[in-house]
Amino acid sequence: MGTEPESAARAQPSPATDAAAALLAHLVGRGIRHVVLSPGSRSQALALVAAELERRGTIALHVRIDERVAGFVALGIGRETGMPAAVICTSGTATANLLPAVLEADHSGVPMVLLTADRPPELRGIGANQTTRQHGIYGDHVRWQRDLAVPTEVDDTGSSAQAAALCAVADEAMDAALGFARDGAPGPVHLNLPYREPLSGTLPAWLASAARRGSDVSSAAERGRAATELRRRAGDVAPRRARPRAEVVLDRGPRTIVIAGAGAGPGAEDLAYAGGWPLVAEIVSGARFGRHLVHGYRDLLREPELGGRVQRAVVFGHPTLSREVTALLQRSGIEVLAVRGPGEALNLNGATVPIDAATVADGPADRDWLGQWLRASRAHAVDVAPRAPDADGLSSAVPKVRLTALSAEVELMRTPLTRELLVDGVWRATWPHDRLVFGSSRLVRVADGILPGKKVPVHSNRGLAGIDGTIATAIGIAAASQADGGAGLTRVLLGDLALLHDIGALLLSAAEPDLRIQIIVGNDGGGTIFDGLEVGATADAAAIDRVLYTPHEVAIEQLAAGYGWEYQRATTRAELDQALTGTAGDRRIIEVPLPR
Repeated sequence: MGTEPESAARAQPSPATDAAAALLAHLVGRGIRHVVLSPGSRSQALALVAAELERRGTIALHVRIDERVAGFVALGIGRETGMPAAVICTSGTATANLLPAVLEADHSGVPMVLLTADRPPELRGIGANQTTRQHGIYGDHVRWQRDLAVPTEVDDTGSSAQAAALCAVADEAMDAALGFARDGAPGPVHLNLPYREPLSGTLPAWLASAARRGSDVSSAAERGRAATELRRRAGDVAPRRARPRAEVVLDRGPRTIVIAGAGAGPGAEDLAYAGGWPLVAEIVSGARFGRHLVHGYRDLLREPELGGRVQRAVVFGHPTLSREVTALLQRSGIEVLAVRGPGEALNLNGATVPIDAATVADGPADRDWLGQWLRASRAHAVDVAPRAPDADGLSSAVPKVRLTALSAEVELMRTPLTRELLVDGVWRATWPHDRLVFGSSRLVRVADGILPGKKVPVHSNRGLAGIDGTIATAIGIAAASQADGGAGLTRVLLGDLALLHDIGALLLSAAEPDLRIQIIVGNDGGGTIFDGLEVGATADAAAIDRVLYTPHEVAIEQLAAGYGWEYQRATTRAELDQALTGTAGDRRIIEVPLPR
């Protein structure tokens, strides 16, 4: 008897369900193809509508029990596609758990639509369960936010005044998330959705036809808007904003370098090539390729005849990986032009000029300036790849020569992996149809210091450069890039603490498509990134070990087994290459023990 009233209540129409259906159907019609949700009671109407849209093939649904994980999965989807994912959660602390992903999305300029269920106004501020001040909880880290009215209408047609108001709100939210407001900067938006009981009911009949229309419309909208966004970032299309575009023509006179930070994209390489200028490209920039790429840029920026003579720097993206670049961009007397990207504006010297696009004036390039950089670059190029086998020695008829060659090969195969060999192996195994995600660990700095140029899609959370959500972000990138039969796999390279910090992201739903993803973890037993900071030379070793290194003895193999991931351990380059290129399971954790 206890379940009858509950079942009967679910069989009735519900204003909450009808409102959730109107909102989600219109968001789908505006191009949203991915919904990430964490279960909860107050958000059940949104969740059940999302489940129906998934059943009809209108959206890809990703269910995560941890809201922090859910937020970063959505972040990864937004990074990969340029289109926002919708994030659904219940009230209370669930809403607060999205904040780390919201901060990264804000500073990186990644679109995201947050749908947080809430208690109605009469239950706020009176000590009601799971109730807090949700509206405004993300402060100015969202591009736009609304605390909606409580839905009161049962909508039989999908065309009520309530539905029309929700469609208008969805349009505002999508425009703000995609950067068609607030000076054209994409980012997160927040809709706070209060619901009264009954919190769910029968799905409205009109949702079926809306889902069919949404499937067609959203597919076209996604393609169109994603193409528009890519063209906009390339400077071909201006977003709808009041501020005019600042396009400059750069004269060739000043001694110029092009700097590409996180998220810069290939436009940095294009400008460096057009201007005949050296290119300083971080490994996370997506611009680390081309004829003008500078190797060993940190050392060269410290040289008076190179870094000391720079008169102008054109910056793409968000540089974060070297103090030398930061020092250059803080220098007075140097002209700094920062190409606007989706993330936070750059102005380290207080006089940086923001621009939207740059072209190069006609005239001869400064070949002497470029030549100095490229000659120095060649001298700083690093090649840590294993040498090729001695084919002549291995095939020699002279026993001593053949045995010497064999011994050398055996010794090479047994050489333990270093950080340099690890990042080189991952870089060489990754191709343009793959995705490579760097965690904010020591390894990304090693990679930045030695890896050669290669045009591969690279992602990283460098807006705030935290270790939060690295695995979840990579899973979102994998889900988005592999949707609809996309090729390639996603590799995420991170340290052991970054892995442990986001370990809950390994829990994937069996109801969702399996992903081709490799998590390569360099395990040195703690946070050795602090070795490179001043504290390593000034603080007590025991104190550093206790509160900074945070050493551990976690059995990563057992964690992998518990979460249902394939596991491999690689201690040599041969084992690493085999693990990276083998054809075993789709989800794999590759552990590489490293020295402290």
